[in-house]
Amino acid sequence: MAYDEGVVQRIREILEGRDEFAEKKMFGGIAFMHNGNMCVGVNKDRLMARVGPEAHAEAIARPHAREMDFTGRAMKGFVYVDPEGFAQENDLIDWIALCERFTGSLPAK
Repeated sequence: MAYDEGVVQRIREILEGRDEFAEKKMFGGIAFMHNGNMCVGVNKDRLMARVGPEAHAEAIARPHAREMDFTGRAMKGFVYVDPEGFAQENDLIDWIALCERFTGSLPAK
């Protein structure tokens, strides 16, 4: 399983109508790009959340979140969130908002 299409669809519905977001295959799954910057995505059944360096410690302290180590090394500013951490719609919306706060501060690509 490359990625959970159900999770991807949930994110699509949350971001529906927002032209600043686009989908791109990335990290073996689907990433949602915010003005050209990777924001949030799905790999297997877990969320890939780009929270930025300043929110990193807070993010990995949340239940069901851990450092993203896609390359075998921790990627600062990125976290994996297991399905239990975004099972509720409000939790998924909160993760996306956290990611968007960071990627919204980046220059558009």
